[in-house]
Amino acid sequence: MEFFHMLQTKFLNLQAILLIIFVIIMPPLIFCASNLPNFPIAKPNCTDRCGDISIPYPFGTTENCYHNSSFWVTCNTTFNPPKLFLHNTSIDITYTSLDGQFKILSFIARTCFDPVTNVISSTNRPRLWLPTIYTFNNTANRFIVVGCNSTGFIQGMQFSRNYTTGCIAMCYRNDDVAEESCAGVGCCQSYIPENVRTSNLILQSSSSEYSECTYGFLVEKSAFNLSLQTRTNLRNAKVLPMVVDWAIGNGTCEEAQNDTSTTYACKSPHSECYKPNNGYGYRCRCNQGYQGNPYLEDSCKGGFKCQCPIGYTGDGIKGSKGCTRGGESIRRESIVYKLASGIVVAIILVMLIICWLYIEHKRRKSSKTKQKFFLQNGGILLQEKLTSREKSSDTAVIFSSSELIMATNNFHTSMIIGQGGYGVVYKGCLTDKRIVAIKKSKEVDPNQIDQFINEVIVLSQINHRNVVKLLGCCLETQAPLLVYEFISNGTLFEYIHSMPRTHSFDWKMRLKIATETAGVLSYLHSAASTPIIHRDVKSANILLDHTFTVKVADFGASRLVPIDQTQLSTMVQGTFGYLDPEYMQTNQLTEKSDVYSFGVVLVELLTGRKALSYDKPEEERNLANFFLSILKQELLFRVLDDDIVWGGNREQIVEVARLAKGCLNVRGEDRPTMKEVAMELEGLRLGGKHSWEQTEHNEEKIEMESLLGEGVNGLDTSDYVSIGYDSLKNHVIFPTSGAR
Repeated sequence: MEFFHMLQTKFLNLQAILLIIFVIIMPPLIFCASNLPNFPIAKPNCTDRCGDISIPYPFGTTENCYHNSSFWVTCNTTFNPPKLFLHNTSIDITYTSLDGQFKILSFIARTCFDPVTNVISSTNRPRLWLPTIYTFNNTANRFIVVGCNSTGFIQGMQFSRNYTTGCIAMCYRNDDVAEESCAGVGCCQSYIPENVRTSNLILQSSSSEYSECTYGFLVEKSAFNLSLQTRTNLRNAKVLPMVVDWAIGNGTCEEAQNDTSTTYACKSPHSECYKPNNGYGYRCRCNQGYQGNPYLEDSCKGGFKCQCPIGYTGDGIKGSKGCTRGGESIRRESIVYKLASGIVVAIILVMLIICWLYIEHKRRKSSKTKQKFFLQNGGILLQEKLTSREKSSDTAVIFSSSELIMATNNFHTSMIIGQGGYGVVYKGCLTDKRIVAIKKSKEVDPNQIDQFINEVIVLSQINHRNVVKLLGCCLETQAPLLVYEFISNGTLFEYIHSMPRTHSFDWKMRLKIATETAGVLSYLHSAASTPIIHRDVKSANILLDHTFTVKVADFGASRLVPIDQTQLSTMVQGTFGYLDPEYMQTNQLTEKSDVYSFGVVLVELLTGRKALSYDKPEEERNLANFFLSILKQELLFRVLDDDIVWGGNREQIVEVARLAKGCLNVRGEDRPTMKEVAMELEGLRLGGKHSWEQTEHNEEKIEMESLLGEGVNGLDTSDYVSIGYDSLKNHVIFPTSGAR
């Protein structure tokens, strides 16, 4: 780390040295920085400005100052600042250029509906008629219509024939208008053809029900950006900028040069004539290497003026003596400056090489760190297991850290969608636009890397619509990351215990969720290629998508069960309140452990209570114990959630309660299998019965009290404690001989 800081400091020092070199050495060397020559733009004794607007010849304010009457402009000084108008019209000129263009302010057509008076007011057909030498610029301007359900037309003259163009803007309400877009939704645009010099704007609108105005205008496209603020401004605006092309006469360059009856406009001997792309006539420009006003005699000046270096004198004009010192021209000492320039270039190259080396060093160091974490997090093992499986589109992939940093805006806090003792879950957007959930642990325990790899391997082998899909993982960070499909609707725990009941969460919905969850666990136990015990079934690990379809998540504690084994000896992992009491006592993990946990989830759905509630009386803290005692007292309907009591599903509720009781048997062998549970629930959903029978055991009460009595209720914690990969730091493990 100290070495890195040292390199960073040296790099900053090199940057400072490089800046000094540019400041001290470069200015004397760049002694010919170009500056525009100071040339006149108007005839002698003629006004060349109106406020902030230049008036270059052939324009002029009096007869002796303009080329012909088409270029006559007037400067109205009653405005502050003064305004320039074309002829004696109301066409307001805001900018002029010798390149054959000027800008004017064009009128806005509008149709507005007053919902109070039911009166439609219109300002249609704002007519704009330009002299023959002027045309609307067909590339810089656009015809635009803004409004809902509106049609706009622009009509006029194109040379000697008529033209019409237009567009349609459609929307249902003002909010439909897309920001900075004018593609037909609330705003449309149309090109105008070449050689157009007149325009009439016509609007037709059916947007009165929206109490909104419709606008149509010809505008410079770079001056108009659609937004809600722009629409607000249009209500008060009367004009918008537009680009107009101008030219001399209506003939070609050859015709103008040979016609003795007219005055050829290109006066400067260092000028040339050219045909404009739009409109009639011709234009003039200074030859290459010259600058000035080509419409004035001797205005196009050759060469350019440059600044002489310190210690030299001269005008710097190309072709003259240029810059001298003591009578000696700078050209005689050019070899010195060439040598100095070479030295500076060499220094700059050295600095660039050093910068490149520094950046390359950082890149390699970062690459080594990523490789270190990749190996440390079991990357080789995971790669081997993933590549050994048959490749498919559903195969989990290994993401790079840079991909996930970009997807989460460098894991910005605004992207957090969940967090707890285990770490943080971020919402991210991959480069292919997929929305994902990225699970990032706060700390990593090297002893739990196997659990992380286990979760990836287990999930990569599951292909079920009700299991949250694992897209891949990232091993290049200190704590490995998991990338899941994004489930948008929260967890079952939140719907039962946290969310305000602003939506329907009735018995039908709960039975559907229970059936789908049971189906997933049945698949894991019976249909997966290698049986899988989830080991942490709880309502917080049951996610719901936008259609309330179940997505079972969090397989960090799950175990693969060899085909020839029915139980595994392990350290106890899971969540208090859901843990199988037989598993807690014997450390023998079986499929029936998931059955017990699912039974607790069923009781949650029935009662709306939490698995562990330390704010309740002691006899009600453990939900499983409390529920079994309620059933013995035949008081089931006193503890049911209010949202399901009055639904007319009494028989189904009783059957599910009986099913939950069976799942909560102390001895695993007395519990049904998940396949039987799933069939029973599916039968209830379809209106039939797929019942299974079991024998009551007299010793159930004694075993229940010994395993779930004081041992659980005496814990000093809140709600429940999660044990396993979800809690990488604070975990509880009950060891036993031979545990693994």
